[in-house]
Amino acid sequence: MQFNGLLLTLPKELKYLIGVFLLVLSLGFYSGISMVNMTSSMSPQGIEENYIGNETDENAIDMKFQKSEQQVIGIIHSHILSMSMLFFLLGVIMFTTQLHRKLKMALIIEPFLSIILTFGGIYMLWKGFSWFKYIVILSGILMVLTYTISIIIIYYQLLFSKTLLKSKD
Repeated sequence: MQFNGLLLTLPKELKYLIGVFLLVLSLGFYSGISMVNMTSSMSPQGIEENYIGNETDENAIDMKFQKSEQQVIGIIHSHILSMSMLFFLLGVIMFTTQLHRKLKMALIIEPFLSIILTFGGIYMLWKGFSWFKYIVILSGILMVLTYTISIIIIYYQLLFSKTLLKSKD
């Protein structure tokens, strides 16, 4: 069965379902990114303070306490499970787009690597390896970029299916 470009041949109703699903999924995804911004200011110091705390900093405006191991494991557990499902579903939809095979596979696989690096990095940061905050930031940026690029490609093909990117399988 030919999967490359299958998205373009789906019935209009199924395309609507995919479009609405991705809209709602994106609202949830980007609201989560907004929450990360609120809790960490998307900075290395903010990420570190969010998990390690800043109670020793006398100049801190908002005092934050170190999260317990149970809290960190709970955050990691819930995020790895939910984000792996999110990216699995997005990957299945991406698999049906008409796109160069290598680019498509990179967009499908990369988020799973970023999930491991981001949440593994959070655990390592909590364990005292403060340089992991940079891994968390870089992998988080890659995850958001990959998500955004995938969504743009899928919507482009859903909305403008007559003008397609050239595919080289």
